[in-house]
Amino acid sequence: MKTTLSPLALALLAAFATCVHAEDAPQHVLGTVTVTGNRPTSLPTLIPTTIEGITKEEIERDINATDAEDALKYLPSLLVRKRYIGDYNHAVLSTRASGTGNSARSMVYADGILLSNYLGNGATFAPRWGMVSPEQIERVDVLYGPFSAAYGGNSVGAVVDYVTRMPDKFEAHASLTLTHQPFKLYSTNDNYDGKQGSFALGDRHGAWSWYLDLNRTDSDGQPLTFPNRAVSSTASNAGVPVTGAVQGRDRTNNPWYLLGTATQYHTVQDQLKAKVAYDFSPTMRATYTFGLWRNDSQGRPNTYLRDAAGQPVYRGQVNINGSSYTLNDTDFNLSNEDLQHVMHGLTLKTNTRGVFDWEVAASLYDYDKDQLRAATVALPGALSGGKGRLVNQGGTGWNTFSAKGVWRPNEEHIAEFGYQREAYKLASIENATDDWINGAPGKRNAAFQGKTETNSLYAQDMWKFASQWKTVLGARFEHWHAHDGATSNAAATASHQQRSENYVSPKAALAYQASDDWVLKASLGRAVRMPTVSELYQGGVNAAGELTNNDPNLKPEKSWTTELSGERKLADGYLRLTAFGERTADALYTQINAQTLVNNIQNVDLIRTKGLEVSYAQNDVWLRSLDLSASATWTDSKIIRNDKAPTSVGKWQPRIPEWRATGVATYAVNDQLSVTLAARYSGTQYSTLDNSDVNGFAYMGASKYFTVDTRLRYRFNQQWSMALGVDNLNNDKYWNFHPYPQRTYVAELKFDL
Repeated sequence: MKTTLSPLALALLAAFATCVHAEDAPQHVLGTVTVTGNRPTSLPTLIPTTIEGITKEEIERDINATDAEDALKYLPSLLVRKRYIGDYNHAVLSTRASGTGNSARSMVYADGILLSNYLGNGATFAPRWGMVSPEQIERVDVLYGPFSAAYGGNSVGAVVDYVTRMPDKFEAHASLTLTHQPFKLYSTNDNYDGKQGSFALGDRHGAWSWYLDLNRTDSDGQPLTFPNRAVSSTASNAGVPVTGAVQGRDRTNNPWYLLGTATQYHTVQDQLKAKVAYDFSPTMRATYTFGLWRNDSQGRPNTYLRDAAGQPVYRGQVNINGSSYTLNDTDFNLSNEDLQHVMHGLTLKTNTRGVFDWEVAASLYDYDKDQLRAATVALPGALSGGKGRLVNQGGTGWNTFSAKGVWRPNEEHIAEFGYQREAYKLASIENATDDWINGAPGKRNAAFQGKTETNSLYAQDMWKFASQWKTVLGARFEHWHAHDGATSNAAATASHQQRSENYVSPKAALAYQASDDWVLKASLGRAVRMPTVSELYQGGVNAAGELTNNDPNLKPEKSWTTELSGERKLADGYLRLTAFGERTADALYTQINAQTLVNNIQNVDLIRTKGLEVSYAQNDVWLRSLDLSASATWTDSKIIRNDKAPTSVGKWQPRIPEWRATGVATYAVNDQLSVTLAARYSGTQYSTLDNSDVNGFAYMGASKYFTVDTRLRYRFNQQWSMALGVDNLNNDKYWNFHPYPQRTYVAELKFDL
């Protein structure tokens, strides 16, 4: 289905943009991005490929940022599926050729510590954004595509690097943010509010420096799921007559009833982040990072159904408009989550800028406590207890280690090389319990466990072989090992054989300085995205101990990605046009095998993506007070071959729209007051491989959208500032399986010393 930008979207694209301060902007020199300042990105900036970024100043001025992922909001071709403030388990990053169901196709770091969750691939395996608060961010940089040998196959979409602050002198920061969202959908008409407080201190004493950040978020999100029933054509007098069911159409455009809401979260999150650094010399530093993230959340439902006496109905046989329907005890589900995750990171590195520099780093992310309690009995009795299930993932997590070096033998060559190890452990067990609120675990319902490990060696060499030419050639060798896998039901366990595989991924990039103002770049890279632990082992077992809906022999995804860019330097800005393409074999998706009728994660034979991306930014456009930026992306992403499900061939890859665009305009009224107007657009997209979900504006659908955001920021003095903003000012009601937030008001007060 073809889609085009609306005239309003086109007009806004021509007018909007994010500002880029000249002293902080990436400098495009001979295809090399050099980030100035004393807190540079950790990305390999010598690679002549696309890198976009945003600074702390831009975030504070232009974005109503309540979570770390908001910093990516207006960068080209990126989308974070953030459903509400504090969304901790579904805020997946989407990139050029990877939709919001493909969380394992991007990499997110904070100061070199991996935040991406490769225990699985999908909405419930979002990066651990909660380990970074917006106030900590010094800058964010994004490397598009798998063009650096320093990153594994998960970099096929993009690598995101959050750089957090390290003070040079004493500093203190405090902020308070309030949010308000009036929400109207179906028969829901309510307000959902949030509040967030943050406090940070930092200082430097001789060779020691430290930074401590505390953050609390208390948020009520809008309802996310909606119990439903397909409209029956069979007349019946059975069941309790009820009113209140909302008629609508599902994502395949068939009629259904919406019976109420579920999974409306109240979440309270606490985050503590501590960094300590010691300078052994002016060129060698050790840094330790500790992160603690806690989350207590409650998911609560509400029924639209009322009996003749006006009482709410949650279960049993009901009669709607002359047809009978049965409500299950878990249709209106209640849940409580109690999570505590811990992160450690240690880095020792040199920065001599001489012949040789090196770095050693290690990190650990641990699900110290991770419990989900859910009721299996119906309301209203379930509010005081009753039978349920308890899911415990304590002990799950990952650890990483890397050792790398940079060798600069002369001005023409810079070589990078290193060793990396990443190890993941899944330990998940679900038990029945007699009291879903406080009860002890009883009989096992299901359990999943397993480990994966990747050991890698890489090397790449930047060679300036002529005055106007530069090339980077590299390769990455990866040894992947999956072991200790087991899948259990209540009575049986199926153990899986271990697997080991080896892959080599070459990389190449070329840059030509056509003139002082023009740079041309070309990049080519292979990426091998290994199956995650849950993709391999989280499924079902029958009574005989045989697997029913998971495949521990899944092949890894293998992608070849290309990029060709032209960049034009403008007065206080730049213009970039990029053509990109990707060919992915054995893509991992859930589908129904047409021959066996098994519905599980399977390999899709071939997906091909091509596209164009334009990015523009310029400062001081009008009266030296208006800063603009904009981006637009056209993508054609189609399934080329899929022998297991032939009806999907020729259809769009899920969650990849044909058009998407962003734009931001910021006007500085004076040195104290700035006003920002921003917009985002995404065209038609699908959630299913066969594109049968033709109605995107429905629960479980994926719709197009156009939203406008505003922000007004005023600095009273050097210490105090305030901001007022509105996200989704035009109140677009759009979907990505769940409903996105509607118009949300934001008020913010900050103190900086």
